[in-house]
Amino acid sequence: ALRLFTGIGLSEAKARETLRNGALSALLRRAVLQARSALGPALDKATGTLLYNAAARLKDPKHLGFLVGYIARRQILTDLQLNAALEYLRSHPLEPLDAADFEQACGVGVCITPEQIEEAVEAVISEHRAELLAERYHFNMGLLMGEARNRLRWADGKTIKNEVDLQVLHLLGPKTEADLEKKPKAAKARLAPAEKQKVAVVENGDVGIETQSLLEQLRGEALKFHKPGENYKTEGYVVTPNTMALLKQHLAITGGQVRTRFPPEPNGILHIGHAKAINFNFGYAKANGGVCFLRYDDTNPEKEEEKYFTAIREMVEWLGYQPYAVTHASDYFDQLYTWALELIRRGQAYVCHQKVEEIKGHNPPPSPWRDRPVEESLLLFEDMRKGKFGEGEATLRMKLVMEDGKMDPVAYRVKFTPHHRTGDKWCIYPTYDYTHCLCDSIEHITHSLCTKEFQARRSSYFWLCNALDVYCPVQWEYGRLNLLYTVVSKRKIIRLVETGAVRDWDDPRLFTLTALRRRGFPPEAINNFCARVGVTVAQATMEPHLLEACAREVLNEQAPRAMAVLEPLKVTITNFPAPKAFEVLVPNFPADESRGFHKVPLHPTVYIEETDFREEADKGYKRLAPGQPVGLRHAGYVIAVQNVIKDVSGRVIELEVTCTKSDVAEKPKAFIHWVSEPLTCEVRLYERLFLHKNPEDPSEVPGGFLSDLNPDSLRVVHNALVDSSVLSAQPFDKFQFERLGYFSVDPDSKEGKMVFNRTVTLKEDPGKA
Repeated sequence: ALRLFTGIGLSEAKARETLRNGALSALLRRAVLQARSALGPALDKATGTLLYNAAARLKDPKHLGFLVGYIARRQILTDLQLNAALEYLRSHPLEPLDAADFEQACGVGVCITPEQIEEAVEAVISEHRAELLAERYHFNMGLLMGEARNRLRWADGKTIKNEVDLQVLHLLGPKTEADLEKKPKAAKARLAPAEKQKVAVVENGDVGIETQSLLEQLRGEALKFHKPGENYKTEGYVVTPNTMALLKQHLAITGGQVRTRFPPEPNGILHIGHAKAINFNFGYAKANGGVCFLRYDDTNPEKEEEKYFTAIREMVEWLGYQPYAVTHASDYFDQLYTWALELIRRGQAYVCHQKVEEIKGHNPPPSPWRDRPVEESLLLFEDMRKGKFGEGEATLRMKLVMEDGKMDPVAYRVKFTPHHRTGDKWCIYPTYDYTHCLCDSIEHITHSLCTKEFQARRSSYFWLCNALDVYCPVQWEYGRLNLLYTVVSKRKIIRLVETGAVRDWDDPRLFTLTALRRRGFPPEAINNFCARVGVTVAQATMEPHLLEACAREVLNEQAPRAMAVLEPLKVTITNFPAPKAFEVLVPNFPADESRGFHKVPLHPTVYIEETDFREEADKGYKRLAPGQPVGLRHAGYVIAVQNVIKDVSGRVIELEVTCTKSDVAEKPKAFIHWVSEPLTCEVRLYERLFLHKNPEDPSEVPGGFLSDLNPDSLRVVHNALVDSSVLSAQPFDKFQFERLGYFSVDPDSKEGKMVFNRTVTLKEDPGKA
């Protein structure tokens, strides 16, 4: 074999590398032996290169003999022709092939004369004559070659280049010293720092401005996804005699439109990983002018609740997407049952009585009922439907082996649980392996996008559609999105709720989407985060601070400013400059005062943060201290300490100060926030729920994730003071409390006592990065 491969021009290293690939070496051996039988034992290197490329790049080996025949007969002579031949075979997967059509597509028998090449180059140079004379040899000669090649598709590239060089030399003469000088590079327009890396991104379902966009990632050739109707061009796609007719019907129904679906199970709340799936499915459809279905995979009635259906749709719409249609797997239960009967009739499914425990794992014993007669399985399946078998006494299994070695996956099982939509109509329910691909087929999904763990089910996906002779979509897998310092599994979140570690699924310390919304994360921030993570095949495990950075960027633009004091210290202005309180105008966005103002009262009594006062000013300390005045933000006054009042324990409880207008006072070292006649509010300050990056990893946390809870993950400030401008705020409204962070109104708020959740601090904590 080594001599055979080196005999066609491969280096010994390349030949050995090829031999390590069993499939490729088998195909190349067949190709070489076939060519030698036609051309003799000595094959030239050009022919050998064509044979190697044909064997390496041909998607369907059954066409190898057909293709090698054309190479051996010297009818395919160039890489250009071979590329056209491979594309033709990829686009025509069914036999018999139309030889005449193939030969026309590949330029077989086309003879390009030197005169034709000369005329084509002459015509192209004539079109660009003025630019050539002006730019001389600095002109892009590749443009001339490309245009000449477009006129003569099958012409030899080297011959075209030689003719271009010859005719350019004839027109311009030999190169001068000026021609040999490097052409100066055109100066690139410099972007302002704020504009760098800004392109379109999905925000609220529309295009906004952020870092590299998910839409850009999902548009065009980046993903190498097939075009609608060209499913057969996908690696591993199984083509049957009915495939092309089914694809033709599919295109007639969809009009060539991209169709995706987001198919959650309604037995839990969506989390940050689902946000990537939502953005990918809805985003890919949007980027390519298509539609996306929201389909509930409601095949497990024991765990499904109406609150999950509602919450899932709310979260999809909160992220800015509108489903093309909202469907349920249960919409198709009748059709799925009919197809199950057909699968049995075709000898591709059987009723089995092995227990669940017996068929678990990858090497269970073969079912003794695998070869039972079709009529017997039909009768027993009908008995399953009528409730004559108890739960676990019978299943319907499909006859196939999956990629991971799992044999004969279950299609139907018995469950005596009423369904939330179909009631008591059914006591048998289909499994994911049976339901998913068939629902995709019914809805004419073009791209069934799912996470990498479903790759092992791709073969069963294709097998089942083809076993029933129905339209077969293409399953594409991508990497999951995970976050450190959290858990997202439904079972573990339920344990956290049951043990009182968190209040519910929307506890702001979790990374469910309802929790992130409650904490105050804007949907645009989550979408931007998904765009930054990108569409990767590998699993992405990210630090939470990257999501928090996305939130800061959006909230900085969206959240109006207000002032709040978490640890109040009373300050009395002894020389208050007016006979009564007055109002101060505070800009909603200090960097852009055109976005409006709000009014804040200023009384003789104000409150500042305890930490903004020290009795002794250390070196580097710039805030309030005796002998060190500070400015009150937005008020136009500078205050200076006159008297410090303490309680019996020596704790400072009040300051008496004098004030001076800012325009006459010496400029202070700092300006601090304050409140006057404020609202008393509850403020909840959140930190990470877990102490370790991977709380589920036994090597990091031997005691299990419940032993890793951070005792300081929530601190409640019951009597924080917030300026009265927030009085009319509604749940989920967001503010920047100046110098403190971004905060969101919690739904627990009630008249007389507002509650705020801290979303993120103003700056990233270096210790968390």
